[in-house]
Amino acid sequence: MWRFGRKTGTGVIRRRSCLLKLRPAVAQKKVHFSLPPGDFNGVRKTGPFLFPDRWISNHGSAPSSSSACFNMRLFCSGTSNKDPIEIHKHRLMLWFSHLPQEEKQFGGYFSPETMHVDPLILEKNPEEGRGLSISPFKENISKSNSLAIEQIFDSSQNGNQGRGLNVLLYGAVGTGKSTVVRKLVLDWCAGSTLSQFKLMVPFSCEDLCHLSKPTSLRDLVGRKYMHLRKTPFLSGDSDQAREVLFIFNGMEKMKLDFRIGSSELCSDPNEALSSGAVVVNLLRKYLLPEASILVTTRLSAVDRIPKKYVSRYAQICGFNDPDRQRAYFTSRLLLQSGEKPGKDAESLIEMLYLNLQRESQLAAACFLPSYCWLTCATLHFLHFTDAKAPIRTLTGIYTSFLRLNFGGEVLASGDMSSQEYRTSLMLYVVRTVGKLAFDGVTNKRTYFTEKDLEQWIGGKTKTDEELQQLAVFRTDVLDFFLVPCVEHSRKVTESGDKRYVFAIPAMQEYLAALYVVLGENKNALEKVTKQVSEVVGQASEDITSIMSILSKLIPLRIFAIFNLLKLFPKLSERVSNLSKGRIASTMAAEMFRSEDSFNEDVLDQVEQNLLGVQGPQPEQEADTRSFELYPIFMGGLLHYGNRRLLDQLGCDIKSTTVVQITRSLKKQLVRESHKQLPPAELMDLLVLLYEFQNPRLTAEVLQSVKVINLSTVRMTPLKCFVLSSLLDCTPSSFLLDELNLSSCHITPDLLHMLWPTFHNTRCLNLQFNSLDPESCILLRDLLLESNCTVKTLQLCDNSLLDRGATHLLDALPGNQSLQKLSLMHSGLGDRAALELAARLGQHTGLQELNVAYNNIGDNAAIALVDACREHPSIHTVHLYLNQLTDVGKQSLHVRGVPQEKGGRRVKVLASVTEGSDISEDWHPILSVITKNSLSWERERVREQLLVFLKDLEWGRKQHLSFWKKLHFRRVESVVRQTLRMLEKGSATGTKPASK
Repeated sequence: MWRFGRKTGTGVIRRRSCLLKLRPAVAQKKVHFSLPPGDFNGVRKTGPFLFPDRWISNHGSAPSSSSACFNMRLFCSGTSNKDPIEIHKHRLMLWFSHLPQEEKQFGGYFSPETMHVDPLILEKNPEEGRGLSISPFKENISKSNSLAIEQIFDSSQNGNQGRGLNVLLYGAVGTGKSTVVRKLVLDWCAGSTLSQFKLMVPFSCEDLCHLSKPTSLRDLVGRKYMHLRKTPFLSGDSDQAREVLFIFNGMEKMKLDFRIGSSELCSDPNEALSSGAVVVNLLRKYLLPEASILVTTRLSAVDRIPKKYVSRYAQICGFNDPDRQRAYFTSRLLLQSGEKPGKDAESLIEMLYLNLQRESQLAAACFLPSYCWLTCATLHFLHFTDAKAPIRTLTGIYTSFLRLNFGGEVLASGDMSSQEYRTSLMLYVVRTVGKLAFDGVTNKRTYFTEKDLEQWIGGKTKTDEELQQLAVFRTDVLDFFLVPCVEHSRKVTESGDKRYVFAIPAMQEYLAALYVVLGENKNALEKVTKQVSEVVGQASEDITSIMSILSKLIPLRIFAIFNLLKLFPKLSERVSNLSKGRIASTMAAEMFRSEDSFNEDVLDQVEQNLLGVQGPQPEQEADTRSFELYPIFMGGLLHYGNRRLLDQLGCDIKSTTVVQITRSLKKQLVRESHKQLPPAELMDLLVLLYEFQNPRLTAEVLQSVKVINLSTVRMTPLKCFVLSSLLDCTPSSFLLDELNLSSCHITPDLLHMLWPTFHNTRCLNLQFNSLDPESCILLRDLLLESNCTVKTLQLCDNSLLDRGATHLLDALPGNQSLQKLSLMHSGLGDRAALELAARLGQHTGLQELNVAYNNIGDNAAIALVDACREHPSIHTVHLYLNQLTDVGKQSLHVRGVPQEKGGRRVKVLASVTEGSDISEDWHPILSVITKNSLSWERERVREQLLVFLKDLEWGRKQHLSFWKKLHFRRVESVVRQTLRMLEKGSATGTKPASK
């Protein structure tokens, strides 16, 4: 269950064997390996993804053994006679086709060809409007200005035919710039676009900005692409460079200086310059003026290139309409591995599309393709999780999402090479947006005013460098997390202030949890204690040494007071430990809030946020908003895999912090687990333990749980997998008194996923589900296991039919544990009852049998009661609501009474009356009927209740005793009350459950 991203020994062995096979070929020829530039060695972004990155260092693992062997064979083939351009295309195709680790969580369903949807691209100069973004609900977008990516290098737009085009493609974070470039490179390699360029040279600006040694353009290209070292296209001779396209992705990561004094003019591709100077001279058209250039950048860096050096501006606007969004969702959720999509997947797409058409908050978020990826990843996690898929968690999905968009980025101001004003971008997000999110969670708010943003985001900035950082952050990043609220009628105040919300509601809870776990939520005592401890701790050793010497020369006891200086570091550590305990207490308090006990479980809430709620729903006030994902994210962030990704983002969670929080949290969870939690709250606790991914903690918490009651929780493949995985962490001796999965919408497929959990319980309750006769085969195998511990098996209200009962009866000879079997309302007939009567003697431990509300007649019922009377241990048989006549009911009562003195008595529950007397078991019969009347076939239940009333009235008339008559009237009132409840349910339109 628990995986930490380490490669298995099998993969290593395969890789070694693959290399051994290749050694003879390598020995015969000298092979040169060349890799694309820095950021092109793996995939850098996704969402739709993008750009290859240093995936070995970022992901912590190499490609799979099979793909490694495949790529190695391609690289090791003889290439001396091949055209360098063809080699270049081949290797670009390999690297840009590589999917990141985050995509592998979907089970390898997707490929770049099937999941790409073109975003909207507009030819738009930044001066055309104050805002550089487009509203997702703006319908009057000029279609004449939209263009495809291959059209931006249309030669007819070039006024100077002797010079190449400089195209600046700009857009906000997450709009799909890297995706478009990635698709453009792959299409060029395949020969399907930009055929006018014979050579395409992509660069990552993040890689270029780290080059400190001056180098020429040709050496720079040769360093990144060894096979292009001698290409004539870059020689500068004649006009061969007009067939070359340079791509510089992420220009905001470089600080280009177009002043002559800073970047000298140079037209020689062989002259060594700084990387920035090379790019500047290419854009100036002083170096290889015939070459065309594509530059991608974020909004804050648009003005870094002077307008005179830009031939064409193009803004990438993401998915501006539901149809583009639906196409993206369909390609990822419906077209999986070429198989025919199932009805569940099609229904999921339809519900999602309906929510997008409502111009909901989700539609505004999915304006950014990155949030489309997050939505797909979450829905895939909720609906397509199975035991074969890689281990995934909701916290892991959100952490991967942030790594894909902000991995390794820093927020710099002033000199890009200076470390003084370089801050991890993600850490800056946590300290600003995370603080705002935490304030919202604390005060139960999901929307924020401009005043709130001013207060929490950059409100205390002082220096010019900090103000510059804030300006870049507001332009590039802030709109990625916070968007204007769509529901203006509810969120706009009387003064007309604009309200902002998080693009995805769960992102607010994630950032708030990250803010707390990173220890940014310090009170005044913690801040002062830490500062004093650092200052005093540094000087305490020197002062103590001096005073110890003076105390020997001048024996005054007053110098002993300086020993108190040693206490300050310990005091700081003590306060820090209390802070970690406070985090654990916060998690437990938020997890088990009494006002949230009647909410749906947290996974259903996540699904409703994405798919919407069908039909009318009650108005929910802002102060009633629940944040039940908040403590779950706090637990998930402590998992090693998430901490490793966060470390790449510049957010370090120490192992000592995790240990301290876990130790305190265990006590809190064990104490709460002793209580009888509502089913939805118990499901939330299980999700928290699953997100934590700590087997030892899970086992210690579940040891104190004796009953798992998930009744009425809508079980999904994910919830079944969570339950099965958690119980798999417990020792083999662990046993539950009851596992209640009644009314959980369990299907035969889900039953297979839950099968391992059935070994840990004495009472298994599967009533009111959707099991079929074939499901009984799995239950039969469970009962036949030698270590079976199931004593009570409840299968009421499942369509098992006679065939299913036959499968179950096959387990009677080999089972020794079963004591109570309930097959009420399972479609049994006379055949099943007679077979049950014939085979009861094969199992000597059965004590109670419930076959009520079936289609059993008089003869089969009598045979079954006779068999039960001869059985050594059966004492109760339920036969009410069957096809029994009055004569049959009386005969059953007589047969249940011992025929001779000292004989066994079998309690037969067939009716509320026994002849002219009231049955002593009338109350359990009516309580069962009352409890299930609204879910059963109402007309049949009504007929049986009217028969009960008729029998009671006839019996009352047979007695003269006032007390007897009073007792009959009391039972009659209960029957009449059940009838009224049944009629009221019919009047309100409540439909019975279909079976």
